[in-house]
Amino acid sequence: MQPNTPPALRRRIPRTADLAPLLQFRRPQFGTASRLRRANTIEDLRALAKRRTPTAPFDYTDGAAEAEISLARARDTFHNLEFRPSILRNVGTVSTATRILGGTAALPFGIAPTGFTRMMQSEGEYAGSRAAEAAGIPYTLSTMGTASIEDVAAAAPAGRNWFQLYLWTDRDRSLELIERAAAAGNDTLMVTVDTAVAGARLRDVRNGLTIPPALTLKTVADASYRPGWWFNFLTHEPLSFASLSHYPGTVAELINSIFDPTLTYEDLDWLRGVWKGNLVVKGIQTLEDARRVVDHGADGIVLSNHGGRQLDRAPVPLQLLPQVADELKGRTAIILDTGIMSGGDIVAALALGADFTLIGRAYLYGLMAGGRAGVDRVIEILAAQTVRTLQLLGVNRVEDLGPEHVKLPAGTSTGQEGLNSISNLRNRGGGR
Repeated sequence: MQPNTPPALRRRIPRTADLAPLLQFRRPQFGTASRLRRANTIEDLRALAKRRTPTAPFDYTDGAAEAEISLARARDTFHNLEFRPSILRNVGTVSTATRILGGTAALPFGIAPTGFTRMMQSEGEYAGSRAAEAAGIPYTLSTMGTASIEDVAAAAPAGRNWFQLYLWTDRDRSLELIERAAAAGNDTLMVTVDTAVAGARLRDVRNGLTIPPALTLKTVADASYRPGWWFNFLTHEPLSFASLSHYPGTVAELINSIFDPTLTYEDLDWLRGVWKGNLVVKGIQTLEDARRVVDHGADGIVLSNHGGRQLDRAPVPLQLLPQVADELKGRTAIILDTGIMSGGDIVAALALGADFTLIGRAYLYGLMAGGRAGVDRVIEILAAQTVRTLQLLGVNRVEDLGPEHVKLPAGTSTGQEGLNSISNLRNRGGGR
């Protein structure tokens, strides 16, 4: 050793007093609660969900149409965008509260409508609606949900419950659902318009997915290492649907048997006439259609390609968002879904002009990973990521986000003029 070696770098025999603070042995923790605590991202919850859920229900959630290009592109767009932070801003206090459709949400996202939800995990819609109620965010029940409108309202009486509608060929049954939604206190009706026919969800076809799942040799083998799911499935009330009778075929056959491929704007006008609350149109994929549904009375639109589950190679909602916000900001509530897997994704959508966002798969991954506790963990993760992203961008409030905080990937056809217009509109107070 050199004579001038600093004392801190001279080797010595460790002393017991030095070792004691380093010995931090913890009692091993097991079980669902422990696994959920260790999950730090939605991808972590997805990995848990895959281990706990049979292949067919998991793939129904995880998959998309045909080659699944639409979903991949949506996620790639989020992955490849660039944030533009501002420095030396006081972000000691951050607010995530957001005004949407006449109410306030504690966070800038809500739970999207998902079908057959108790097939993923037996708590299903009850877990989702109660978690949303506790978090102060909206919950949307699907026409193809596995809990009734009335039961969800009873399970989350203080929650803000919305109802998603597929217009059927049988208008009397549609009207019955609309009246039930109003009577149960739903203030928003979300009509989905991108399902003239079912998309080709090839994972479901290959898995032979039926509703309810059938006990075949394949599914019994799959259950052998996921006994918890099957125990819950077989010991709870059998799957039934809020709006549908039992159907013995595949999901695609069910959709094609009840949904109406002849829908037009006249049907939207009829719906506007019979529903007195907020009317939101979900499945908007072009600026022209966004304009038109607003002209026909929509209070809100959801830019969505159905999570990539309908038309493959459909437009990416995040790429469409700046154009729509440039023209329609302030005239209608602009909501975005598809591809959202983090709080950073949510912040990016808000910065590019969305008033609100919806999570579908992310919520279901948590549900499959741990029931109600898993959904709570999803909301907790996304809320923490949202707050942290706002702070690192130098932003105190959701409404202070603007296109100056995000740069979309090169080649995205939104146009800088459109981004500038959104920024100018927000500076004039026209954002929310």
